[in-house]
Amino acid sequence: MQQAAIHAVFLLLATWAWLLSAAGSTLAQDVQAICAKALNDDHLRRIPATLIPKARQLFGFPAETSAAWLQKSTSYRCMAGKVWLCNYGANLACGKANASRQLLGASEFCKANAGSDVVPMVATGHDTIYEWKCMGKVAEISRQIKTIDSRGFLTRNWKPMEH
Repeated sequence: MQQAAIHAVFLLLATWAWLLSAAGSTLAQDVQAICAKALNDDHLRRIPATLIPKARQLFGFPAETSAAWLQKSTSYRCMAGKVWLCNYGANLACGKANASRQLLGASEFCKANAGSDVVPMVATGHDTIYEWKCMGKVAEISRQIKTIDSRGFLTRNWKPMEH
């Protein structure tokens, strides 16, 4: 009798695991279907749990990295019909890049730090595509240090999800 109960529990757990994996693959496929249909959608969304293994692999996180943290810190969007992922990580910008040639933060920094060779990212933000310096008390672009994709996002922060 006890062996029959163990067998029944095992079958129940196996069925439950199969249903979860089937539902999970459907969710991952749904994200791909959404992007295939939408083509371009710049709205950032949290990845579904089914994409956590893909995010872990894509960004090189070890197995010990919390799945909850990965899901919370990784977004997806659609570009050219494909799913693209970004992990916020340490100071990484997943939103649209700031390509403005005038930044209030840089201007304020230069007023207080005239002649500085570099305006720190704490003043410019991590989403700017430029490196800034102070010419006297005026903020000036030194050079472009980041590239943006056709939708205006930082290319180095976004990775295409392969099937």
